[in-house]
Amino acid sequence: MEFAGYIFDLDGTLADTMPAHFLAWRQTAEKHKLELSEDRFYALGGVPSERIFAMLAEEQGVVIDPLACAHEKEDAFIELISEVEPIEPVIEVLRANHGKVPMAVATGAMKWVMDRIIDQLELRHYFQAFVSSEDTTRHKPFPDVFLEAARRLNVAPEKCCVYEDAQLGIEAGQAAGMHVVDVRNLHTPRRITAGA
Repeated sequence: MEFAGYIFDLDGTLADTMPAHFLAWRQTAEKHKLELSEDRFYALGGVPSERIFAMLAEEQGVVIDPLACAHEKEDAFIELISEVEPIEPVIEVLRANHGKVPMAVATGAMKWVMDRIIDQLELRHYFQAFVSSEDTTRHKPFPDVFLEAARRLNVAPEKCCVYEDAQLGIEAGQAAGMHVVDVRNLHTPRRITAGA
């Protein structure tokens, strides 16, 4: 099938950031007396950090500032960013479509973190549009981030193909009426905790 636009999630799709993100999460959560298992971390893929901190605090009866914790977690992640590598099967799709079809990044990450990862992996030249967590009020599993990316590419949603690794993101892509490729079939992220 021919697509008029390609949209890519960032963490776990273009960039193998999930192990580094989990280490940053574990470090920040422990500091604030919160628990987050690796399985739960993967299940919440695509949800902005501030919302996850608010959810964990409410569930576990801990009083925190979710936004401050989210920034703390991102700072911890940036310390580990040199370990992040591109996910080659997805990068091959970028190379194959570069200059032929417009492409966008649509992520639940904060813009400054997205920019650091994109520049670290030298991917910026592939894309015509970037949508981060600040660009929509509703996040995955709502389709807003993907619909905004399609709008910026000037491509009808049903003519877009989304690459995504998280269940909530896959649901968001489907809700947007787009074709979705599940990156988990192409790549398995390294796990940090044994037996997780």
